[in-house]
Amino acid sequence: MPPRQFDGKRVRAARRGMDLNLDELGAEVGVSGPTVSRWENGEDHPKGEKLPAIAAALGQPLDALFPHDGPADLQLLRCDAGLSVAQAAAIIGTSRAPVSNAESGRRRLSDAYVLPLAEAYGVTEAVLLAAQDCSFGLRPAASRHEQAPAPRTIGEKINYLLEHGYAGQEAPSDDEIARAVNAHAGEAVITVEDIASLRTGATTDASDVVRAGLADALQVDAALFQNDAEVSPAAREFLEAIRFLGSIQRGQILGLAARGNGGGLSTEMMATINNLVGELRHKLPEVQDGD
Repeated sequence: MPPRQFDGKRVRAARRGMDLNLDELGAEVGVSGPTVSRWENGEDHPKGEKLPAIAAALGQPLDALFPHDGPADLQLLRCDAGLSVAQAAAIIGTSRAPVSNAESGRRRLSDAYVLPLAEAYGVTEAVLLAAQDCSFGLRPAASRHEQAPAPRTIGEKINYLLEHGYAGQEAPSDDEIARAVNAHAGEAVITVEDIASLRTGATTDASDVVRAGLADALQVDAALFQNDAEVSPAAREFLEAIRFLGSIQRGQILGLAARGNGGGLSTEMMATINNLVGELRHKLPEVQDGD
């Protein structure tokens, strides 16, 4: 899988919004139209180094179209530079082994490789070394305690909810969000292109009707979309809880517990999680009792 999240339905909506057919998008990124079709239908996924070209062809920021969790590791830096393992290896004049071993956390890069790879990836040596630490399971000390900034704009809130609010489920596409907003409003008040513009930051404002529809479509309290100021402490707690539950669903929290101690999560922590699930159950999308 690519190091960034890939949603074929979102790519399809963005492609149609750009009036590109499958062959035209494929030509932009160096693949065939049928290959793009398999990506969009979920039958296959592109290599990570293809994602920057796809985002550029669709006129969208890479982070908005293909988000990723946590700090960058070596694989993410390479893919974001649009380079394959073989191409990165050619830059430092070696076989694929040093690049692959570093990305998989088996053997660190030789000092002689750090500067040329950093330059090829378009980052500083310090950034590349920090990414290498991440590939070896080490996070920078500061990032262990820093809290990510709360989403402020409409687009940031949409992206946050799409990224963290649908663990174990498929997040709605721009087209599905637009249809849900229009259904809530009882008339056509927004298009799929408008949703894409909000998510990418090309548009930063929306009517009260659209804001209310977005809250309904993403199944959160309407207050979350009332303005673009930083969210209230209560809303921030809700958003962080969504991210926390998403981490549990993806196995990140439980995996960390398993590595940290033989007993896994404590009884107290499990009780806290269960209480949190109970409090949020009615707010999370498509969650039924007993799931």
